[in-house]
Amino acid sequence: MDIFILKLILAPLIIGSASLAGRRWGPAISGWIVGLPLTSGPVIFFLALSRDETFAANAALGVISGGISLVAYTLTYVWLANRFRWQAALTGSLLVFTACTAVLQNFTFPLIPIFLSVCVAILVTLNLLPNGEMEEANAQPGPWDIPARILIGTSFILLLTWIAPFIGPHLTGLLTTIPIYVTILTVFAHRHQGSAAAVHVLRGLLYGLFAFASFFLTVKLLIERAGIAMAFVSALAVALTIQGATLWLLRQAHK
Repeated sequence: MDIFILKLILAPLIIGSASLAGRRWGPAISGWIVGLPLTSGPVIFFLALSRDETFAANAALGVISGGISLVAYTLTYVWLANRFRWQAALTGSLLVFTACTAVLQNFTFPLIPIFLSVCVAILVTLNLLPNGEMEEANAQPGPWDIPARILIGTSFILLLTWIAPFIGPHLTGLLTTIPIYVTILTVFAHRHQGSAAAVHVLRGLLYGLFAFASFFLTVKLLIERAGIAMAFVSALAVALTIQGATLWLLRQAHK
């Protein structure tokens, strides 16, 4: 099958399914779901098909490094949300994400140290997040919410896989972590249920990032040795196992 057609089939299917599940089970679960590699996974997969395994492996390392930017984004949003309105929190967190990505672009870290650094950063940030009561929701997402996410996500995947040969694997990997979906969910929760709801979304994201980082660790370790199919099947199995464990932890923490 033509790779472009495959992108147009797989991307909307993955994004739409995750969005429906997140809408059903609340803010924290929404954040946990978008912690999965919903856009970054397909981007690296399509790069492996259209480029080669080495390019995809290097991009996967960039994605793991981008986890630092995501954690910084989360911590910044939470800090600002407790002091200002959502506009200031969004602007500040995206600026911090951009600055971190710009810095990380200049460094390539060894695989295991950067993976462990991301995991430690997630744990530290989880311990810093405040607990608060959410306000009653005063609005529901409109009928175009999920189609808009599908359109944005699919367009993002197409764009990144198109420009990847020009910007290189490391920057491509870093850019796949741009927090598109979590920003949509966080801002919606913040506007309609207060800052505590936004924190719930971001806490869910942090729990989900363990599976996210493990997915790309597995891809990086296997793709050049075992091939594309084995690397991605194994990465998916690892990510789902860890995601199941973090879901249990998330529910235990917020009973």
